[in-house]
Amino acid sequence: MDSLVVLAEPARRRIVEYIADREVAAGELVEVMSVEFGLVQPATSRHLRRLREAGLVRSRSDGPRRLYSLDPATLREIDVWLDRFRGLWSEALSALDAEVHRGRSSRGNEGT
Repeated sequence: MDSLVVLAEPARRRIVEYIADREVAAGELVEVMSVEFGLVQPATSRHLRRLREAGLVRSRSDGPRRLYSLDPATLREIDVWLDRFRGLWSEALSALDAEVHRGRSSRGNEGT
């Protein structure tokens, strides 16, 4: 799963988060990455290219601007892969919930 390797980079994760809800111009992404990560335009462009290659984002031209948006297909693939592990969390959280309730019951009985 190349997409997970690509998302291991914090700057790339931030780009994905930033464009999650809307299409964004490359110039706006360059500004955000400069402020938040100290990246210059060529570095931001390299991150965007890597995200495109991994199928996480798509781009289109709009006159002189390049616009980026999320490509949900690859994120769905990641979600399907992660789904195999959700049961592990449910069991652990259910056990924790039982312990919390048991602790509350014990404290409630101490005053009697």
